[in-house]
Amino acid sequence: MKTFIITALLTCSLVAACSPAVAPTVPQGQGGLTTPLSPAANSSGGTLTVTSAAFTEGANIPKVYSCDGQSISPPLQWTGAPAQTASFALIVVDPDAPSGTFTHWVAFDIPANVTDIQEGAKNVGKAGQNGARRNGYTGPCPPSGSHRYIFNVYALDIASLDLSEGATRDQVENAIKGHILAQGALVGRYSRS
Repeated sequence: MKTFIITALLTCSLVAACSPAVAPTVPQGQGGLTTPLSPAANSSGGTLTVTSAAFTEGANIPKVYSCDGQSISPPLQWTGAPAQTASFALIVVDPDAPSGTFTHWVAFDIPANVTDIQEGAKNVGKAGQNGARRNGYTGPCPPSGSHRYIFNVYALDIASLDLSEGATRDQVENAIKGHILAQGALVGRYSRS
């Protein structure tokens, strides 16, 4: 019996040592690329660095960009796009909304030479439909508590997703599957209290 147990333990150790390593993931809400609706499995592994002149990673989003202010879009910048990038897509979500993930901004077919979006920008590629059923940006407006707002940017290998203005987040996410060269995210927070 002792020999059987020792053999079993040695076999398990060898199997574990020979198994391929599993890449760690970043827990939700701590930035990085693991976001609730990010099709990361289709990415070739490139990383974009997404920043804003208005707030830093994990910091509070200024009131002017919320429903308590002017509900204008914050400025965004990104770097690290591969040379073969043909376009970008932007999806901003609130994963903490009471009724499930709420979409705040969808933009796609953003030209490859655009690597920043100015504050309050209206014409950013093609505007998709947000959770308020309007095209373009809608600001943070949590009913209670502090919510996370994840600004996902995707570098794509195609210039057009062949979608019309007003496309939903689901339609855009389905269209970018298999076309993601790199991606990045910036997480901000907002609370109305």
